[in-house]
Amino acid sequence: MPKRVLQGVVVSDKTDKTVVVKVERRVLHPVLKKVVRRSKKYHAHDETNQYKVGDVVNIQECRPISKLKTWEVIGAVGADGKPVVQA
Repeated sequence: MPKRVLQGVVVSDKTDKTVVVKVERRVLHPVLKKVVRRSKKYHAHDETNQYKVGDVVNIQECRPISKLKTWEVIGAVGADGKPVVQA
C-alpha cells in the first residue's frame, strides 16, 4: 500500500529533529451544505533541522519514530506548488 503524502505549514520547530505541521482540508458540512475548513497538527521528523516556522512542506507517513512522530518531512513546496530543489 502506498504511503500517504500530505501538505501543510510548519507551525513549530522548537524540538530537536521535529517539526509540527498543520494540515488543512476542506469538507462539506452534512447539515449546512457549506464548505468548512478542518485542520490537524502532525509531528514530523526533520533530521537536519532545516525547516522553520512558516515553511510549506510535504510530509509522508513512516514507521513510528517516537510516541507522536509517525511522519517525516520529504521536502519543501514552492509558491507554485512544486517541490523546491535543494542546492
